Amino acid sequence: MRKNRHACVNLGFGASSLGGVFHDIREAEGIRAVHTAVDNGINFIDVSPYYGHYKAETVLGKALKEIPRDKYYLSTKVGRYGKDGVNTWDYSAKRVTDSVYESMERLNIDYIDLINVHDVEFADLNQIVNETLPALVALRDKGVVGHVGITDLQPENLKWVIEHVPAGTVESVLNFCHYSLNDEMLLDYLDFFEANGVGVVNASPFSMGLLSRRGAPAWHPAPESLKQACRRAAEHCEARNYPIEKLAVQYSTSNPRIATTLFSSANPDNVLKNIGYVNEPMDSELVKEVQEIIGDQMRVRWANT
Repeated sequence: MRKNRHACVNLGFGASSLGGVFHDIREAEGIRAVHTAVDNGINFIDVSPYYGHYKAETVLGKALKEIPRDKYYLSTKVGRYGKDGVNTWDYSAKRVTDSVYESMERLNIDYIDLINVHDVEFADLNQIVNETLPALVALRDKGVVGHVGITDLQPENLKWVIEHVPAGTVESVLNFCHYSLNDEMLLDYLDFFEANGVGVVNASPFSMGLLSRRGAPAWHPAPESLKQACRRAAEHCEARNYPIEKLAVQYSTSNPRIATTLFSSANPDNVLKNIGYVNEPMDSELVKEVQEIIGDQMRVRWANT
């Protein structure tokens, strides 16, 4: 990387919420959320041009104008985009190369610490191996980006890509919803990632809303049986006067083999709340009780959207 900076804390800021992915936001409040995160010790920020169809990067860029560059590591992505409410995908070498420079302009930076191929399951994995990743490695060799990674919901896809590229091509993976109170699938892959020198970023400690008092949004792809189990778990935590969100964040950030866990909020108060949760001891007995309630649903598979 360009500069030597202190290591990322075990909680990272996911900027998807700045694009209104989960619900509409007030831009000024979202900018304050970014400042609140960095001012209180978070130094890893993740975003994508896909989130809000470029809106998240644009809002984040306004916040980053006011933050010294050595205060954070920045990760963004290539491959998934959108316009006028229509999602698009393009993993070609030309598009991903252009995308990197476009992201830097929106983000008001001249260097990306980590560039990820976004959700490789939407692409031909052979194209990822033979075209997309070589284009990003070329940018790494030029010093435009510091590190190259891949992201996906399904960890088996991440494993397959790593097995089919030269060593050192993929330096990190981002997997979401598979190291949380209701799903520990990521544990099955940690030995493989470590053996290949690949760092691991976990995302969505709330499992995209399943592990919250509000509950999963209507678009959530989880089956109804899992949604019901998580609702029962949330009610159990509420009865113990221990919000399930608190337990979820504590659990997802508790594994030292995972570099950082991303959460997303455009609300400064929620940012502070989650940071506070991480700094409190976790109720391990309650973890066991919640996982017993969820039970067989912990390994239920559901597809990306």
